Amino acid sequence: MRADTNDPLPATEYVEVAVEIFRLLSDATRVRILLALQDGELSVNQLADTVDRPGPAVSQHLAKLRWARMVRVRQEGNRAFYSLVDEHAVRVVREALLQAEHAVDDQPAHHRGHA
Repeated sequence: MRADTNDPLPATEYVEVAVEIFRLLSDATRVRILLALQDGELSVNQLADTVDRPGPAVSQHLAKLRWARMVRVRQEGNRAFYSLVDEHAVRVVREALLQAEHAVDDQPAHHRGHA
């Protein structure tokens, strides 16, 4: 089965990889890195400042996100610039944040004003 069909039971390999992606995204720093990159590429130092974590820690998180093919790196001299591979990882994070609103708020902001 292909991952892009509407079959409610996707192939086991896709489910297992999806679980690994959720494990990877279970870290707040990695989620913040992905959100920071949604507007374009950033250097490790810029990311470290944005997510308020030390550069070496951010580099370790970026290595995991590269392994999962969520981010890519571009070298410019001795500086590394990171960007998203595609929009899918951020879409998953945004959906998780919307679900989090349901867990935190009686009336989530994204439902206010809807009938």
